[in-house]
This record gives sequence, structure tokens and C-alpha cells, in this order.
Amino acid sequence: LLLPGALLAAGTDTPAALQARYAAAAQLEAPGSGGLQAERGRQFFASRHGAEWSCSSCHTPDPRTNGRHAVTGKPLKPLAPSANPERFTDAAKVEKWFRRNCKDVLSRECTAREKGDVLAYLQSLH
Repeated sequence: LLLPGALLAAGTDTPAALQARYAAAAQLEAPGSGGLQAERGRQFFASRHGAEWSCSSCHTPDPRTNGRHAVTGKPLKPLAPSANPERFTDAAKVEKWFRRNCKDVLSRECTAREKGDVLAYLQSLH
């Protein structure tokens, strides 16, 4: 995301900062479309999008728990920041994994709104 200001400064990658970046990018993609929504993110996370998988296929219906890759069986640490504080602390890694996983689940890249909604949902879990 090419956004100016402190959100791009080194060391500012936190779930809240990344969520703010996605919110700003979502407004650029669709001005006036409203803010990010945790409930919309929950629905997105749990739903299959025309393919065999959903986000929860690997990350489990409760992203506060360990998951397992549906194909490789590789163990996955919890996705929710409340259960795994290391999540969403490196913007480059977040973008890499969103790009890869969205292509697997959606057969396309996620929009900024989809990413932001999912992050809003994950941050709502305590």
C-alpha cells in the first residue's frame, strides 16, 4: 500500500497500524463505502469463495487456536493477534501471505477492504 506518513515508518507495523492502512486504501478503492467491519471480516474468513477452501480451512474456525495447512499438513500458529502477538507485525510478510492465501482461496488477490475486514475481525478476538 502506498500511503504517506508515519504508518510507513519502520517499526510502526502493528495490527492497528496495518488495519489503518487497509482502511485508508479501501477508501481510495471505493470512496464513501464506509469503514472496515469485523462482522464482514468474520463472514469472509468462514466462507468458501467458489473454491474448496476458506480461510478457516487452514486457520480453523477459531483463529485463536493452532491450525494446519489443508494440503501440506504444516502446523500453523494462531492467526489472531491476541493468541499470537507476532502476527501482523511485519507489513511485507502480511502482504506476502495475503497475496498467496487470497489467490488460493479466491483465485485472485484480496481487496484492501477484504484484508482490513479480516484484520478487524481477527483483532476483535480476545
